[in-house]
Amino acid sequence: MKVVELASEQVCIINVDNNYYAIGNVCTHQGGPLNEGMLDEHELECPWHLAKFDIRTGNVLTPPAEKSVPSYDVMVEGTNILIRKRT
Repeated sequence: MKVVELASEQVCIINVDNNYYAIGNVCTHQGGPLNEGMLDEHELECPWHLAKFDIRTGNVLTPPAEKSVPSYDVMVEGTNILIRKRT
């Protein structure tokens, strides 16, 4: 996992078996840094209070978070990883 900044937002880019995903890096519960959490396949657990998010969609999977994190479209071109916020 790697954190980048896009338009003043922290984005966590995640590589799972050479498939790239990108979601907001800030937990919607109390602002925990998701890139420091545990990843289990497509579930990312916040290191602060253990809320889980689906890295494919940004959707909340378990409380205490109630709101999803932003998700991003990802495209790989050569050695570049391009991300765009989903609308």
